[in-house]
Parts: sequence; C-alpha cells; structure tokens
Amino acid sequence: MATRRVTPAEALIEQAQVVREWLAELSVEEFDRPSVLPDWEIRTLTGHLLLVVDGFRRLLETPTRERPVPMHEWVRRYRRDVDQINASTRDRTGDHSGDVLVGRLASAIGGLAERLSAAPLPKTLQTPRGPAALSDFLATRTVELVVHADDLSRSLPQRTAIELKRPALSNCCRTLATILADAHPGRSIEVRVPPFAAVQCGLGDPGPTHTRGTPPNVIETDPLTFVRLATGRQAWAEARAAGLVSASGLRADLSGALPLLS
Repeated sequence: MATRRVTPAEALIEQAQVVREWLAELSVEEFDRPSVLPDWEIRTLTGHLLLVVDGFRRLLETPTRERPVPMHEWVRRYRRDVDQINASTRDRTGDHSGDVLVGRLASAIGGLAERLSAAPLPKTLQTPRGPAALSDFLATRTVELVVHADDLSRSLPQRTAIELKRPALSNCCRTLATILADAHPGRSIEVRVPPFAAVQCGLGDPGPTHTRGTPPNVIETDPLTFVRLATGRQAWAEARAAGLVSASGLRADLSGALPLLS
C-alpha cells in the first residue's frame, strides 16, 4: 500500500510540534541562556517562533487580489525590515517566562493547524512585505521553523538536537534552492542537495552552460549544510575548508550569492 504524501501544511505543523515539544523540556535557566543569534536568548527565540506561527494564522485572514511578488524578491525585503522584526519579536516575548511562551506557542500551532485545514484558503496574502502567494508564504514559514530548530539545537549543544523531520527539511531545501535559481538565473552552475534538490543557476561571468551530460560547474552538499549556507549560519569558505561542500569547475563558487536570506 502506497504511503500518503505529507502536504506542505502538514509538514509545517509536524515540525512546529517537534520544536514545541523540545522547548517544553527546557529549564528556566536554559530559557535564559544566550542563543547563537546575536542579542537573543533562548526565550527570545521562542517568542520569535510564536510570532512566526501566530503571525501566519493572522495573515490567512488578509487575502488580496494583488499580483504576488516573486518569492526570491519578496524574501529580500526581510533585510529591509530587520529592525521592525526584532522589535516585534521582543514585544511578543515581553517578560513572559519560557513556560508561558511555550504554552502560547502550543495554542498558536493548534490554531494554525485548524485554520490550514479549513476551506477555502486564500491564494494570495497581504503581508507586511507585500502580497505573497500562499504556497510561497507557507514554504518560507517552513524554512523559518527548520532554521530556528537548528539554531536552538546549536544554542544548547548538551541537549539532543531537535529532530528535523524529513518532509519539512525536504521542503526547506527545495524552497531555498528555488530562491537561489530564481535570484540568479542561468545554467552555468548546478547545485545539488541530495536527496532533496538540484537546480541550475548563474553567477558572474556566465561561462559555459549546461545543456546535457555533466555540467561544467557542480556544487554538492548535504541538506543541513545547504540550509546553514543559504541562511548565513555558515560561511562558504568555512564549509569548503571543513569538507562539507564538494565543488568542481572554475566557477563552482556560491559565495557571491550567499546568504539568500538571514
């Protein structure tokens, strides 16, 4: 009997629940520890996840008929609004304890799951950074959950790392690969993230393009390294030096395109 495919919405909720369960096990002292993100404690990062999940639910009530902004352009606007996002995160976190924030996160996940299972859903949402296709917005929320799950795991290395569920990690890698290809169109470089994604893109001097057979420039890395590179958690040179990236060809270099978002 064939296994039913997990939908993007189900993958998002599944990963959110895994993160919440991990956070629920933390002590008061652990919530007060600094995270790997500058000036954010674990408690602040928990508040940000609450903002991400509950914000998505609220935006589902803001449909628009405007033409959606292409995802690769839309995500660039986050850098423009970084101060506002930081302020909103701190407002949502307030002086609440970790336990209170985790309880609110649980309620937010439940509310989002219920709303995503209800019909009809809008095709385009009016977001603070412009109109976005629902599918694109959902995809970027999955990226947020996967990336911040890894941030939390790296922040408390003495604890077992948060499990990155295969459907969410797969969707995250495909989303980031799509952003890379759309932001840097071309066929001079093939980027492979087995077993989840493979795209072609172009950077700088286009050089030879790939039409068939072996591409002239090939980059390959594992899913977690790709996620960290694409979101500025790891530098290209550092990943190359550590042997985490295989690159063949004179133009097999993504340093000029990274990070895709942060």
